Amino acid sequence: MILTVTLNAAVDKRYVIEGLKIGEVNRTISTKNSAGGKGINVARVCSLLGEKAIATGFVGGYSGQYIEDETKKQGIKSEFCHVDGESRSCINIYDKITAIQTEVLEGGIKVTSKDETTFKELYTKLVDECKIVVISGSVPSGSSLTIYNELVEIAKQKNKKVIVDTSKDYLKRVVEVKPTMIKPNTDEIAQLVGKENLSKAEVIEAAKELHQGGIEIVAVSLGKDGSIVVYENEVYEVIIPPVKTVNSVGCGDSMIAGFATGLNRELPIEEIIKLASASGTSNALSEETGYVELGQVNELIKQVKIVKKS
Repeated sequence: MILTVTLNAAVDKRYVIEGLKIGEVNRTISTKNSAGGKGINVARVCSLLGEKAIATGFVGGYSGQYIEDETKKQGIKSEFCHVDGESRSCINIYDKITAIQTEVLEGGIKVTSKDETTFKELYTKLVDECKIVVISGSVPSGSSLTIYNELVEIAKQKNKKVIVDTSKDYLKRVVEVKPTMIKPNTDEIAQLVGKENLSKAEVIEAAKELHQGGIEIVAVSLGKDGSIVVYENEVYEVIIPPVKTVNSVGCGDSMIAGFATGLNRELPIEEIIKLASASGTSNALSEETGYVELGQVNELIKQVKIVKKS
């Protein structure tokens, strides 16, 4: 079982239009609503890959109820902590003419220290049901600075593997408690080591430094250029097949779901990396956010290339 944590859950709204006109009325060609937030995307993809998943976090209001209902419809166990306020909406506008995506993200609900205490009690119980824990995304207003560190430590005390996918100061802090895995992009890993504009060689050195500091798996996303993964003092350069991206939102979450699924199945690391990379690529080919097709993933796995570097 895989537990995913989304403290700042959302309703994802994808609008497809032809020719975005700033300052004018724009009408959609199609509209798609879904339960969103990075951890919920991870749970959905884990489920599509054949794993059982539990989604937890904070939800509020009518939007929160929608998020819960949608996750349940998709076969995901929904165990959220209810708080005052309304869960946020995240809007993705895709222009078919330019193939440019524009995102508008609401801030979300505000939580209290009492809300956090209630959530940690729920989370602690859910961790017992799972083998892998995934903590993803941003935090709602009012969250404590150490909330992710506390969640990682609870899971580690119960001998669970913990994947964290976050950014900025929360990523910097969580590195201190050494989760099993992190997945920064090139900008984020540069910030972690206090540098700017890293070359690929410097990205590898930074990832090795974080790994040697106690993080079991460091996977650095390079976007369309694949990724760099460091595990057991080995460096893996991952080359993904070139595709025409339909929707880049949720690719990182789908990649995380592949890692979580592979770790849950205790696959060899190269198989885990290929599954994760193929899952991220499959999402890029879908108009839905945080969505993969299992048959397509299996075909893409065959096209992912891994170069082991010394």
